[in-house]
Amino acid sequence: MTTGRLPDHEQRILDEVERALRRDRRLDRRLRTGRLRRRPDLSRVTHYRPHVLTVCLLLAVSVALLVTGIVTARPAVIWSFAAVWPLTLFAVFRLVCRWTEP
Repeated sequence: MTTGRLPDHEQRILDEVERALRRDRRLDRRLRTGRLRRRPDLSRVTHYRPHVLTVCLLLAVSVALLVTGIVTARPAVIWSFAAVWPLTLFAVFRLVCRWTEP
């Protein structure tokens, strides 16, 4: 194939396809957001403001899993505690930070 210019009817078809793709909002949104997802958005994490009830619930679940893990020594319970505990600490930390802000 040569790398010359397309015939007029093929150029018109190509232009029409390009116009249709530009009008597709869903495709445009997907292409735009696909590029932005390369790095995680840490601003959502730093703006997390937990409620007191959420922190109390996380603490209760963590303590229950801790006690259950000590009593039963089941790996599933221990891994569940290992997953919930950092979230609990983070929520408590964010709550204390919110309370100490002027």
